[in-house]
Amino acid sequence: MLSYNPFSELSSHISPMIQQAYVVLMVILVVGGTVLDMIHKKSAKYFFENAEKAKKNATRSVGAGEKTAIAVQVLANEVLTSGEFTNPRRRLSHLLTMYGTIIFIVTTAWMIFGYSSMPAPSILPVLWHIGALMLAVGGYWFWFRIRVDVSAEGLPWFRFERSDLFIVSLLATSTFGLIWSWTQQAAGFSGLAVLFFVLFVISSTTLFGTVLWSKFAHMFFKPAAAFQKRVTRADGSRENLPASYDLTDPAVQAKFPDIPEYMGKNPPNMGKGIRREKASHY
Repeated sequence: MLSYNPFSELSSHISPMIQQAYVVLMVILVVGGTVLDMIHKKSAKYFFENAEKAKKNATRSVGAGEKTAIAVQVLANEVLTSGEFTNPRRRLSHLLTMYGTIIFIVTTAWMIFGYSSMPAPSILPVLWHIGALMLAVGGYWFWFRIRVDVSAEGLPWFRFERSDLFIVSLLATSTFGLIWSWTQQAAGFSGLAVLFFVLFVISSTTLFGTVLWSKFAHMFFKPAAAFQKRVTRADGSRENLPASYDLTDPAVQAKFPDIPEYMGKNPPNMGKGIRREKASHY
């Protein structure tokens, strides 16, 4: 079942050139939507202005070698393993969704461009189905159980906001893609297979065509923002935020005399604070 290539039979009904043109159009929509998002939100301008401001407040210089090491750390932690998520369920859900999406999209383009007129290696359709399944498992887990407005605030799972456009269209694309593949394998490109193929195209067009109004574009800024944050910690600018002081340190108490005045010479451990217990329908 997983080794079935749905695009091979599709090519006998829809020209490979049309399929390839559609993929190119989706790439253009993503690039165009991301650029428009940058212009509308002025995110790039803010990013570079913030970087220049951090340089002025830096207490030490960060060399090219250290910046390279920081980039590797960002790649290993924030990008490849989503280490910024402290909640293991959220982290696993995100990794399933992220890698499932990458595998699903890459194998789709690979089969359409590389094997439109010849049989594809059996591993490609297997990866295509596995990627869609990983995406569906991680995405539905997030949608029904992990979303903050569902898990913490007790709001119904079917409540939809514009910010949910990305995850909903992403889930619809993987779901309709899988159903299209299975129905086409069972009965050929007719009836239900045509219906679910149309829904698959509509949902994928929504996913890639609404970048300006969804959270799609933030994925491209996330690594850059994480890199800049680590650089500000390394150069001492810390984005104008105070350092993590040891409140029992006499030098810190001398610098901030209100600490011993209000909290004593040996300030108590304030505990986990907001992380003391899991938020549940507050």
